[in-house]
Amino acid sequence: MEGRALGPRLIVGAVLAAFAGVYVLAAPARTAGAGRVSAAVALVAVVLGVQIVRVVSRDGRWRWAIPAQAAAAYAGVLAFGTSLATLGFVVGSLLLAGVWPVAVVVVGSAAVLGDADGTISCLLLGLVVYGLVRLADRADDTAAARLPLTMAAVARERLRIAAELNRGLGEGLRAISDGSRRALGRPEAIGDVLEVARSSLNEARAAAADFRSMSLAPEASAARALLESADIEAAVRTGHSEPLGPAGALLAMALREAVTDVVRVGTARHCVIETSERDGFVRLRVVNDGVRTAELGEDGLESAARRVRAAGGSFSTGLGEDGRFAVEAAVRAGERPVSLPDRTAYRLSMGLLAAVLAGLSAKGLLVIPWGPKWALAAVLLAVIGALQMLWTARGRPRAWVALLAVLAVVPVPVVGKMWLGVAGFLVGTLLVGVRRGVAVPLTGVTMAGVGAAAWALGLGPAAVTNWVVSTLVTGLLVYGLVRLARLVRDLRAAGEELARAATVQERLRAARDLHDLLGHSLAAILLKCELARRLADVDPARARAELEEVVAMAERAGRDLEAATGGDAGLSLDGEARSARSVLTAAGVEVEMDLAHGEVEDGTSAVLGTVLREAVTNVLRHSAATRCVIMTAQEDGVVRLVVENDGLDPAAPRTAPGSGIGNLTTRMASAGGTLSARADGKGGFRVEAVVG
Repeated sequence: MEGRALGPRLIVGAVLAAFAGVYVLAAPARTAGAGRVSAAVALVAVVLGVQIVRVVSRDGRWRWAIPAQAAAAYAGVLAFGTSLATLGFVVGSLLLAGVWPVAVVVVGSAAVLGDADGTISCLLLGLVVYGLVRLADRADDTAAARLPLTMAAVARERLRIAAELNRGLGEGLRAISDGSRRALGRPEAIGDVLEVARSSLNEARAAAADFRSMSLAPEASAARALLESADIEAAVRTGHSEPLGPAGALLAMALREAVTDVVRVGTARHCVIETSERDGFVRLRVVNDGVRTAELGEDGLESAARRVRAAGGSFSTGLGEDGRFAVEAAVRAGERPVSLPDRTAYRLSMGLLAAVLAGLSAKGLLVIPWGPKWALAAVLLAVIGALQMLWTARGRPRAWVALLAVLAVVPVPVVGKMWLGVAGFLVGTLLVGVRRGVAVPLTGVTMAGVGAAAWALGLGPAAVTNWVVSTLVTGLLVYGLVRLARLVRDLRAAGEELARAATVQERLRAARDLHDLLGHSLAAILLKCELARRLADVDPARARAELEEVVAMAERAGRDLEAATGGDAGLSLDGEARSARSVLTAAGVEVEMDLAHGEVEDGTSAVLGTVLREAVTNVLRHSAATRCVIMTAQEDGVVRLVVENDGLDPAAPRTAPGSGIGNLTTRMASAGGTLSARADGKGGFRVEAVVG
């Protein structure tokens, strides 16, 4: 039981104890004398005790107690008049042990020793015992499978990512390395290396974008940031499930275009981004209050519209009745294969519930004379059973409790005492479908009502007590079956959602690594190759040195590729600082470096090295910097990295943020650090990372 959820087993234990309690309470009416009553109670306790051992333990040792359980059950039935239904515990144990032929023999013996009612009760209890315990086992198995499922989903995703990247980028990096070595003696071959490096860089960026497209979350976060930076209040409401795959890429593009147009026009004050999923389609809706038809046509969205429609989706723009401009896109959702391996538990629970409802109904109909009364009872029981199954499978309609209350009370004067048992279904529904503070008092009221009705029908004290207790037992049985059925269903859904989320996170991690690690390496290789080509005629020695560094960079990029597929990046702050000086100097940027961080833990060094890489990549790609300052410091265990450059154009138009800063913010947060990136308004840009 260590590490195993107790909830399902407590439910099973309570239901089985309630059944045993009925037979204990009936003992004084079935045998005479205090000694015989005590013996009958003790035998029932033995029968229940063996069953409880099986409830709390799944090892095979409990099977050796089945003969003792059978002996106690048969002794109670034959010597003390205990109900034949106690043999149902033995039937359940035999079914759980896998010896169903012997279980059939026990049910047959019940038919020989008693009547149809007793035989049905024995079989019904056996199925209840078997089903409830197996459901508890399934609930534990489903809960325990969530972590292995998640790990397996991540492992599958890593294999898929590795296959995708190694097939293209891996071959490209090998070609760069081999070509650079050949170009050491043949400068004219540098052009071929340049072409491969440029192609590999484009492929890395495309792969990173594709991995991010598994989820709309990064694009939605970027859209919110862009809107808020333009002083537009943004609201994001998510109603779809991840991952999305190709649908995510199309909707991300539509979202990016829609939000860019909202910011470009510049008259909006509010913008709402909504997603939903229905009928196999994922829908995106972007609504703002500042765009008018006269100000915005569909030019900025035509490309997105064509691609969405070409994929079989729909795309529309226009003013709504409220005067707000809306962009709407819908794309068919892709398949989501992640699922828990065992799909039988929920079917088992529903099948068991149907069997119990049928068995209880059959027991009641056995005591009603054939005729119109019997037909009425049969129809009403069928209606109750159908509603109970629908309610369990699809939810809790509010009218169901009131309807069941009417069906439990109104037919009593017509059908007679047999109908008092229907109140047990009402109790089960109350316990499952109503909050506990209300359900418990209502259960007490229902039981009291059953007792009053039984007394009004002229039944004696023992029969009144039996009906009242049976109402509670039936209610607990229905509660246990429905609660366990929903528990298994919810655990399955939670496990699948966890695996899907892990798959998305693994794709996003790969996208970050491609962008932060491999993208930087390939950009630096491209820069070095360009420099080597320019120097080939004027300074062959310097060109050769640059090509030798390209070879080393290609080898490091190979390690970056391994990191992107789940390996270890092996980054260090000192190594990235040396690389940054070399790459920036090659690009004609004056570098001022002040490194005072001293000894730093490997994890901190790696994450700050990644920040430095991204910052330097942005200097090269997004600015016209002539000077870059890189500083580090450490005080009281807090390590600080600052990268400043003077290449930002203050008059440049606002554009959608890239994924680099968002990636780094995520990395820093996971390392317990913070990141800030901002312009100073005078042409400078500062990135500051703090870990401690």
